[in-house]
Amino acid sequence: MGVQPFNDNFLRAALGKPTDHIPVWYMRQAGRSQPEYRKLKEKYSLFEITHDPELCAYVTKLPVDQYQNDAAILYKDIMTPLPSIGVKVDIKPGIGPVIDNPIQTPADVEKLGTIDPEKEVPYVLDTIKILREQLNVPLISFSGAPFTLASYMIEGGPSKNYHKTKAFMHASPKAWFALMDKLGDMTIQYVASQIKAGAQAIQIFDSWVGTLSAEDYRYFVKPVMKRIFDAFQDEEVPFIMFGVGAGHLLKDWNDLSVQIIGLDWRTTIQQARQLGVSKVLQGNLDPSILLAPWHVIEEKVKPILEAGMQEDGFVFNLGHGVFPEVDPDTLKRLTAFVHDYTNKIK
Repeated sequence: MGVQPFNDNFLRAALGKPTDHIPVWYMRQAGRSQPEYRKLKEKYSLFEITHDPELCAYVTKLPVDQYQNDAAILYKDIMTPLPSIGVKVDIKPGIGPVIDNPIQTPADVEKLGTIDPEKEVPYVLDTIKILREQLNVPLISFSGAPFTLASYMIEGGPSKNYHKTKAFMHASPKAWFALMDKLGDMTIQYVASQIKAGAQAIQIFDSWVGTLSAEDYRYFVKPVMKRIFDAFQDEEVPFIMFGVGAGHLLKDWNDLSVQIIGLDWRTTIQQARQLGVSKVLQGNLDPSILLAPWHVIEEKVKPILEAGMQEDGFVFNLGHGVFPEVDPDTLKRLTAFVHDYTNKIK
């Protein structure tokens, strides 16, 4: 069997160009629901996998091989760069990231350091280099956005209401903006190193920013996001912006120097267009639907595809990540269906 040709459908879609079919990838496609990954996790922690470039490349490539997806996304965590700047993070099973030195005062912000990716996260860069040799699809890497990272750093872990984060933002605005500056600098350096290593697209996860009002977003968060994206305007690497429950922020995201806006399931493609969003869209099947019978999945997917194909440039994805209970065979069937269906009706 010869070498497979490079599948650039995702990159073409990102630029709003015609594609052979609608490209597909899934957030959290690597790990969690895959039996091979679960077997690995019996022996290795997330920390150990991500620090072993060969092993991490295997986990990243696995869903591409199994599902025939049109892009790979690097297996790592948004918390990965934080220890470099002095944040102690522990990923606890069933809980998520836990930080034992949460930010409580302006002095805590001042103590934060800077990142030197080549020295402090070389394993991330080595994994990217390995994957560029192994993959026949584009490699997406990612970073957490300053607000979402700050929410973990202030709350000390996952939160349902972000009370401490919002209180800090409003009560200590000077310290908040200093924190945004430090996290903005870290994000720019971290992302730049990943692009230099060979990442072909970058997704910025501002997972929890939907908790803010549009007014607070514009004042407290949008300036640092603009600075991050503007830093990469000369790079020929598409950027994706994604958050959960952030339909009210889409117009603000559309102002940013991003190529793709990811939608969660709460906002339809039609609604995003009616709001004036002009960027390439990505999304947005509710991942819960993946537990339904196949005919239900098909019924829910078709309207998304048909809406997405109204213009060139659309990427099929979920409205949030794959969760552990999802059957890998469902994802394989879904990818094949999207490819098939969008080939047939073009």
